[in-house]
Amino acid sequence: MRIRDWLFTLGVTGAGMLLANKIGFNASVTESLPGVLVLCVIALCAAGLKAIIPLKLPTVAYCSILGLLAACPISPISKFVIDAAGKINFTAPLTMVGAYAGMSISNQLKAFIKSGWRYIIIALLVMTGTFLGSLLIAQLVLKLTGAI
Repeated sequence: MRIRDWLFTLGVTGAGMLLANKIGFNASVTESLPGVLVLCVIALCAAGLKAIIPLKLPTVAYCSILGLLAACPISPISKFVIDAAGKINFTAPLTMVGAYAGMSISNQLKAFIKSGWRYIIIALLVMTGTFLGSLLIAQLVLKLTGAI
């Protein structure tokens, strides 16, 4: 992707996060804006690193590494990054990720269906297993920690 495409995508994503944080969690836009900008800048830098560094890592790996470095206690900006990102509810960015995943899958749905009915059954079993596995782990951890 070109820088213009990244800026457009991150702009739409940032606006979506602000809107989701405002509507879903009643957070003010001015309070959420620094966190959204921090997350978008980290993502943009990760995209730049992916273009420059010849390793075959996905952009999300660079994003995770940059986020960890920015929030690391030895980082001079860690307090700001943690405070700003802490004002963004965790599920606000997930709204946008889910939307992008849905759009991505919809482009390949016809090819997936042509693969055969067995793949559809396997996909349903994998999704159900993942959901139930996550459910069991969450239940166990919440009981062990005394949260429920």
